[in-house]
Amino acid sequence: MTLPRTVTHPDPDVFETLESEVRSYCRGWPTVFDRARGSYLYDERGRAYVDFFTGAGSLNYGHNNPILKGALLDYLQRDGVTHGLDMSTTAKRAFLETLQDVILKPRELPYKVMFPGPTGANAVEAALKLARKVKGRETVVSFTNAFHGMTLGALAVTGNTFKRAGAGVPLVHSTPLPYDGYLDDVSSFAWFERLLADKGSGLDRPAAVIVETVQGEGGINVAGAGWLRELAELCRHHDMLLIVDDVQMGCGRTGAFFSFEESGIVPDIVTVSKSISGYGLPMALCLFKPELDIWEPGEHNGTFRGNNPAFVTATAALNTYWRDDQMEKQTLLRGEQVAQELATVSAEHLEEVKGVRGRGLVWGMEFHDTHRAARAAARAFELGLLVETSGPDSEVLKLLPPLTVTPDELDEGLHVLARAIRETA
Repeated sequence: MTLPRTVTHPDPDVFETLESEVRSYCRGWPTVFDRARGSYLYDERGRAYVDFFTGAGSLNYGHNNPILKGALLDYLQRDGVTHGLDMSTTAKRAFLETLQDVILKPRELPYKVMFPGPTGANAVEAALKLARKVKGRETVVSFTNAFHGMTLGALAVTGNTFKRAGAGVPLVHSTPLPYDGYLDDVSSFAWFERLLADKGSGLDRPAAVIVETVQGEGGINVAGAGWLRELAELCRHHDMLLIVDDVQMGCGRTGAFFSFEESGIVPDIVTVSKSISGYGLPMALCLFKPELDIWEPGEHNGTFRGNNPAFVTATAALNTYWRDDQMEKQTLLRGEQVAQELATVSAEHLEEVKGVRGRGLVWGMEFHDTHRAARAAARAFELGLLVETSGPDSEVLKLLPPLTVTPDELDEGLHVLARAIRETA
């Protein structure tokens, strides 16, 4: 006997009725996306959107990059290991060898490689734990407007009040300092130096300092190379480890593969995630100097710390884009294109734009009216462009186009952005 086939119809409101209220990006971009390629996303009605968001920086090489996709499909087709915890696999070996040959050795970086859980917050948590374990101290210094993740340890070194409020418990063992430029021309480290030197200051000597060279979520705040060098020397002089969070700004976003390369510093610990897989697959690294590798086996672990499909696409990305300096040069060239267009737009709205800043292919435009960026982003969506806001009051339009974007695609998105800003004046 053949039973009648049950026909089910999709609930058009399933996102509203079933998914948690915590969802956010879908509220600003109210459509249902169906496919993506290169610099574009397409919704289920077939409308194209230029993507200046790129998965919050997880898609530096664009959507469904054909080279990375080909490597992934070949691996899956031959039944390559998908889940392997921290077991040794051919995919992991190929990635480690490529990372060493293409990235670490040419830069004379001596790092050991740790695979924590597959997110940026996992890498930050591992970095904080390791720093405290090595130094035997609890306090970690962070900076105003920093963002390092939403888990409790990472949240404790994050500056945003709204995000911190979601913890539900006290966020302790961290001390905030002013980021570069936060106090205008006043030295950010004078107060810190005094506290460290004064036995009556009440400051317990920190284990580490954690910093982003460009604060993405904080409003595209760019640290100067000299400021970073001064920070590195301060850490060395006072026996503190320097952690650079390169989760969003690494993998070429600012030009060089690591965002700290321009300053000439060598951090003790570096966290990497987002675009390290190259394909939007979850993957994270915690890199640290060999003498810091005092972990006991299994002391920090996670079920998905060995994402083998991500190893495959990461290896393909490194081999394709980082065996020479062409990607870095292209990113800096595209960055000049963005800077010129934003300067033009800013000149047209002098009374409204507070400033334009960025490096490589991460840029921000800050408005005096803290609601203006959100209005412009909403209008940009209506016109076919995905762009988000950042900063403590969402007062900054934040541009993160793919590193593989063409000049024409970049122009298309920038012209839409300029129109959105003009029409929300």
